[in-house]
Amino acid sequence: MQASVVTKSVRPLSAAMRAGSRDEHEAAEQSPFIAELLSGNLVKDAYVDYLLRLRVVYAALESAIRSHRDDPLVAVVYDPALERLPAIDADLRHWADGMPPGTNSPAAEAYQSRLEGVEGGELLAHHYTRYLGDLSGGRVIRRALDRVYNLGGVGLMFYDFPIHAKRYKDSYRAHLDDLTLQPEQVEQVVNEVKLAFRLNQALFDELACNLAAYRA
Repeated sequence: MQASVVTKSVRPLSAAMRAGSRDEHEAAEQSPFIAELLSGNLVKDAYVDYLLRLRVVYAALESAIRSHRDDPLVAVVYDPALERLPAIDADLRHWADGMPPGTNSPAAEAYQSRLEGVEGGELLAHHYTRYLGDLSGGRVIRRALDRVYNLGGVGLMFYDFPIHAKRYKDSYRAHLDDLTLQPEQVEQVVNEVKLAFRLNQALFDELACNLAAYRA
């Protein structure tokens, strides 16, 4: 999907992405796995399993973004400072007392497969869904994990960005809104944002199946 130079979308792209995926976003936020984790009710292995799934997702996402960074719809948000894979590895070593083996996760594999098959506006949708979430709700998760697991700020590098979150998010959305897209292109991006949230929800649902084993 290529950017058009003919007609600017009437509704700002960032607003369309946010409004169009509201239901999927809210569903992901209500995951029982996350609720139990942030209440401190789960053993640390639960978070290790979550990080292992995130590692699969971010390895695929960041590889795809680098491969398509010259695409005009990807170039507008491409920023190596956002990459999370090294931070995930550092956190895994802390939480698991060393680098654990990979995970057998159908949900993570499905997410990976989708990321390996998209480009242009669809890849932009996944970039937006993951990284703006990390810069928003991720900060809440960081504080909760730090408190309930008495971490003293250690083992939470995944949520630490070398940027000012509010200014960065404002700039990010402005770059999205400067894109010139046809209505059908906007619809395609919004649909992919919705899919990204559903893929993330599938990760949570998979982890929730193990809640009994994870409970402290």
